[in-house]
Amino acid sequence: MDPLEIAAGLEAHGITDRTAARFRHRDVFSLAEELYARSPHEAVSAAAPALVPAGPAAFRRFGYALLPAALACAAAAAGQEWAGAAAVVAVAAALVWPGRAAGGRFPYVAHLLAAVVAGWAVHRHGTTLAVGLALAVAPGHLAAAAFAAGARARLDASRALEDFADRARPLLLAVVVVFTAAAATVAALAGTPLPVAVPLALLFFLTRLLLRHGAHRAPVGAALALALVPVPAAVLAAAAGLLVHAVLALSRASAHARP
Repeated sequence: MDPLEIAAGLEAHGITDRTAARFRHRDVFSLAEELYARSPHEAVSAAAPALVPAGPAAFRRFGYALLPAALACAAAAAGQEWAGAAAVVAVAAALVWPGRAAGGRFPYVAHLLAAVVAGWAVHRHGTTLAVGLALAVAPGHLAAAAFAAGARARLDASRALEDFADRARPLLLAVVVVFTAAAATVAALAGTPLPVAVPLALLFFLTRLLLRHGAHRAPVGAALALALVPVPAAVLAAAAGLLVHAVLALSRASAHARP
C-alpha cells in the first residue's frame, strides 16, 4: 500500500479536501501521506501489470464471455423462435453481471432494466440485433479487463489524485473507442444496422464498467430508462450521457482501489 492507495480509500469513504483541512492538511493526498508515514508497512516489489489479466480464472471468465455469442449464433442458425429471447438474457447477464455498484435499496434494478432495454430493442429490430449484441460481449469483456488493468497501473504510478484522473480519462476514452470499433465490426457481421446496434452495445458496455467499478446505480438506471423511449435518438442520447458520467466516475481513484 502506498499514499495514493490510502487516498483512494479515504475518497471512497467520503473524505474530502475540506475534511482534510480540519486535520491541518492541504488536501486528501497530504492526509494520506501522513497516515502512510504513521502506519507500519513493508516494501513490496511490483511486477509490470499485464494489459489483460492472465491465468485460469481470467481464461474461465473469457470463456463465459463467449457463451452468449455461441448461444445466439447457434439458436439463430437453427431457426429457433426463442433465439432472440435467449440471447437477450445471456447478453444482459454477461454485460452487467455481477456488479458492485454502491448505494441504493434495490441492487438489481439496473440489471433488470438492462434486460428490458435489450428485449425491447430486439423486439423492435429482430433477432439479428440480439446476435450482434451477443457477439459484442467478448470484446466488451476484453476491453473492460484492459481498462481495469490499465487503471490499476496508472493508480500505482500516480502520486496525486488529480494526476491519476488526468491519466485515467484518456485510457477510458481509448477503451471506449476500441470497443465501439469492435461493436461496429460484429454488428456488420451479424447484419444489424450500425446506428441501432452500436449505441446499444456501447450503453451496455458503459453500464458494465460503471457497475463493476462501484458507481452509483441512479445515473445508470436513468440512462437505461431513457433508452426505453421509442425515439431513434434515445439510445444514442442515453449512451452519450452515460459516457459523460463514466468519465467523471471512473477517473476517481476510489473506483479502482483494491477491495
